[in-house]
Amino acid sequence: MHHQRLSLPLPVPLCLVCLVCLLPAMIVGCGAPRKTEPLAPEVTVPAEWRTEGGASGEVTIGWLDVLDDPALTGLVAEAMDRNRDLRAAAAGVDEAWALARKAGAALAPGLNAVAGASRAGTRKGSRSTLNVNLQASWEVDLWGRIRTGRDAATASAQAVTADYRHARHSMAAAVARSYFLSVEARLQQAAAADMVTALRKTVDIVVARHGAGLASGQDLTLARSDLAAARERLAAAQGGRRDAIRALELLIGRYPGAALEVRDSLPAPPPPPPVGLPAEILERRPDLVAAERRIAAAAGSLHQARVARLPSITLTASGGGASNALSNLLDPANLAWQTAANLLTPLFDGGARQAQVEAAAAVLERATAAYAKTALDAFSEVEAALDHSAVLAVRAATLAEALREAEESLRLAELRFREGEIDLLDVLTVRQRVIGARTRLIAVERERLTQYVNLNLALGGHWQLPAPAPANS
Repeated sequence: MHHQRLSLPLPVPLCLVCLVCLLPAMIVGCGAPRKTEPLAPEVTVPAEWRTEGGASGEVTIGWLDVLDDPALTGLVAEAMDRNRDLRAAAAGVDEAWALARKAGAALAPGLNAVAGASRAGTRKGSRSTLNVNLQASWEVDLWGRIRTGRDAATASAQAVTADYRHARHSMAAAVARSYFLSVEARLQQAAAADMVTALRKTVDIVVARHGAGLASGQDLTLARSDLAAARERLAAAQGGRRDAIRALELLIGRYPGAALEVRDSLPAPPPPPPVGLPAEILERRPDLVAAERRIAAAAGSLHQARVARLPSITLTASGGGASNALSNLLDPANLAWQTAANLLTPLFDGGARQAQVEAAAAVLERATAAYAKTALDAFSEVEAALDHSAVLAVRAATLAEALREAEESLRLAELRFREGEIDLLDVLTVRQRVIGARTRLIAVERERLTQYVNLNLALGGHWQLPAPAPANS
């Protein structure tokens, strides 16, 4: 069924008076729906973090400055400029704000100019006609449908902007984590190379002792076997280092050719950052801000869907002239004007508008549930990062002690082996302990740095101020 449009070619003020008088009778019983406010998620937020380990005080920014690694700082800046995913996200922000401006454009009257020419005739002759007209139209936003649409589009653009900021923060953290992995890979390669060097010396000693009849053939084959195993570990470490470098190069937008050089030591793990209060991350973390803005956008869309069932008023006006000569086109005698007020009242649409209301309500419910889940995930990330940081600190201290004791034990075992007091197998067993303790300590020190970055990211702390929002944001 087509909606009937009532055209009233009356002066505009009189049209408005008539329509205002008619509307109460036409919408009795339906009423204008109230704007739906965003629903608060049912998430219990504790007053303090349950896991200890963070310093008291307000959450600060600048974790990159705390690490004080110029090479890492430069790589993060390069990723911000060259990473393709961030470029795509920035374009999405511009698109969202353009759509928000488009949604608000309907609040202003529309004005169009129309010009044309026609020619008609019979067998006796023809005649040309020129015309020019200005046409204006404006929908009276009685129920706030257009304003709410503009606000919903603005909230969506704010959500996309917050997503972009979260992507920047996550990218900076990803670069730092990849950088630490690359440094760790270089350290593991160096440790493997040192072990190969040490085992070569051991083989030389065993060969000399075997020639003098002081070592068995079993000792010689055992030493050579361990040297071969160490060479295999070195080859694996070299391949792991190249893989880590390629992953880092890809993040920062370079060709993954494993050509990037990184430092030969990990930065010292900083002390735990201030953690603030749990409720504060709801307003500080960009992903939570984005989720809240999506609730606002969904609430606006629901309001739009509800008021779409109510009557709407459109005011139109046009004026112009027509003539068979260009010189007479704007002659006052050839000018004419017309004003009209149109009232559109939905009568029957097969349930389409009601279905739209139900769909918008479902979107709002989904956005609210997503916000609650995002909040719970955020709290879990902070609690887990605090816990992991404390555990890693203990592991690092105990592994450092284990490495010191193992190295001293190896020194003594090598002395006793030269004196013939112990077998080569005893020496190699102690050396394996040194290898294990050293590699685990390097890995744990890297994990401590990773957890420091993860904790800052989970708290909403970032390496610098957010990127400036696009114009009109």
